[in-house]
Amino acid sequence: MALGWINNIEQLTTDNKTFRTVLFTGKHSQLTVMSIKTGEEIGNEVHPDHDQFLRIEQGEARVDLSTNQDTIEETYEAQDDWAIIIPAGTWHNVVNVGAEDLKLYSIYSPAQHPDGTVHTTKAEADAAEAAEHAA
Repeated sequence: MALGWINNIEQLTTDNKTFRTVLFTGKHSQLTVMSIKTGEEIGNEVHPDHDQFLRIEQGEARVDLSTNQDTIEETYEAQDDWAIIIPAGTWHNVVNVGAEDLKLYSIYSPAQHPDGTVHTTKAEADAAEAAEHAA
């Protein structure tokens, strides 16, 4: 195992064709890349014990934030080279509102997904998360 992770994150992000792929999992953080199709979204979610950093490398997004599941309290437009930090406990959704695939990377602190996770589609990611919550 390497002592760290060093690579061209911009190229890996823009070349990514999967909804979500975990690139690195450390003791206190995790790096994933995502490709979200036009009109698709991550889905409204909350991470009670995880902070999340997102950086958009390609595309346009709407970012919705809230303190509860049933409302949207803040909405932002974001695009290439924008960063988003979502503190633990904040409900959030990222929607691709552009004409091309939205390419972003995410850093979770601590790790959110099992090491080695690859979700080719959003449907696959939703099914895996439903199975995880049912267990």
